[in-house]
Amino acid sequence: MKYLKILYVQVLIGIFLGVVAGYFFPAFAPVAKMISEIFINLIKMIIAPVIFFSIVLGIAGAGDLKKVGRAGVKGLIYFEVVTTLAIIIGLVMGNVIQPGKGVNKDLLAAEAAHAGVKTTTEGIDWKEFIVHIVPGNVVEAFAKGEIIQVLLFAVLFAVALSKMGAAGKSVLHSFDKLNKVLFNILHMVIRISPIGAFGGMAYTIGKFGFATLVVLGKLMATFYLTGLLFIFVVLYLIMKYNGFSLWRLLGYIKAELLIVLGASSSEPVLPNLMEKLERAGCNKSTVGLIIPAGYSFNLDGTSIYLSLSVIFLAQLFHIEMTLAQQLSVIGILLLTSKGAAGVTGSGFLVLTSTLTALKIIPLEGLAVLVGVDRFMSEGRALVNVIGNTVAAIVVSKSENEIDIKQYKAVVEFEKPRTEFDQTKRVL
Repeated sequence: MKYLKILYVQVLIGIFLGVVAGYFFPAFAPVAKMISEIFINLIKMIIAPVIFFSIVLGIAGAGDLKKVGRAGVKGLIYFEVVTTLAIIIGLVMGNVIQPGKGVNKDLLAAEAAHAGVKTTTEGIDWKEFIVHIVPGNVVEAFAKGEIIQVLLFAVLFAVALSKMGAAGKSVLHSFDKLNKVLFNILHMVIRISPIGAFGGMAYTIGKFGFATLVVLGKLMATFYLTGLLFIFVVLYLIMKYNGFSLWRLLGYIKAELLIVLGASSSEPVLPNLMEKLERAGCNKSTVGLIIPAGYSFNLDGTSIYLSLSVIFLAQLFHIEMTLAQQLSVIGILLLTSKGAAGVTGSGFLVLTSTLTALKIIPLEGLAVLVGVDRFMSEGRALVNVIGNTVAAIVVSKSENEIDIKQYKAVVEFEKPRTEFDQTKRVL
């Protein structure tokens, strides 16, 4: 019975009960959706302020702006390299397995009519996108959860605060207290994550059913296989090269991964993930910079989904893409994938813009993906979270901003954990 008190066990039970409820009581789907949305909204209400305070405390609290800037540049370079690998792996797996071969094209019209998908779009207005990075109203940016705008304002605020020297210490002290209050709210909300996971799974199964999974099972199997390949080859080698165990890290953040699985979104675990990395010995300023930035610029799972979906739709319409066209896919996705935040469904919107920019594949093909996009969003979110966690650890080590002994003790159990006993019970 003691295991029932462990959070990730409760989340597993919530997911299982959600699948059962969705399958046997599909009429429960609207209520389940409401439960899931309430849970995600509880998390989203503190995401913007947590990111703001974390970045301000990380940059201004570090004191050395050159060090912070160096870590930021390293982070951006790492993001670009790893997301490029994710895109390439998605393209390769799509060409090798060919998940789009043999799918009934008659599904297009049926799915489009049922889902009401628009088959025309104006695509991304890059001028507007770049202008949108700078908030016209900071309060509105916080209210609407515009993470990139909040990131920019937080960096400017932190730099300005650091220039105040000793005069800014009182502000930092107050911000630190406010940040602790927000994390206390998070701990209260996270305790009901099993209910949120239950609602998310019950809605998914009740709304779309298992039949939809069967129809496009090959695509989903390819996507999840590609995600596993990326995690246990690319990320494994990155961690091994830096002297860490990926398996131990996954065990350390298993509760967060199960919450992501149930909620189909990486947002609910962002603050808790940052806190656990700090407890594992990573410097607060580095974690506070890399993790929030990674949620906008290091979306490995979304990158795999986008590249694989483009190849899938090309095969569906019997379009032979040349090497030059596939290289153009990589270039376009390096830009469009940065527009997807960690919110459920954003990957599908970015895919629409990508297809518009390519002008190779009919947009009608998007109708096929509507039914299963929700099922693949779990995989996208999981790979995104794991990728960002690895990024924070790698950049922290490169900057010598990680206590290796503490990390090994807390995460990899290589030494007695007497002085870290409190970490045994973290979420």
